[in-house]
Amino acid sequence: MNLFATILIIMTTLSLVLALVSFWLPQMNSDTEKLSPYECGFDPLGSARLPFSLRFFLVAVLFPLFDLEIALLLPLPWGDQLNNPMETLFWAMTVLILLTLGLAYEWAQGGLEWAE
Repeated sequence: MNLFATILIIMTTLSLVLALVSFWLPQMNSDTEKLSPYECGFDPLGSARLPFSLRFFLVAVLFPLFDLEIALLLPLPWGDQLNNPMETLFWAMTVLILLTLGLAYEWAQGGLEWAE
């Protein structure tokens, strides 16, 4: 066997062993003290498991999306040095148009409105 196959077999075996051991090691009986929410040593005043706002989640998902857009468009000035700079501009405009259409759709559906 070559070195790559040996390393692959060792990694797979080690991963399987660690995954199987992780099922047997944890303590399965948990008490109510560990399952209760912790609030600086005081008894909680209300439920700590309140429903999460989906509007906040939508904005939180949109932020990395547009952050990635900036990361994709940063190397755009170096695209002029390629053999076909129009192809680079075409793909950059495609990304921008798709993201703009998605943002316009979310805005039209009222997904970005905080007050109802």
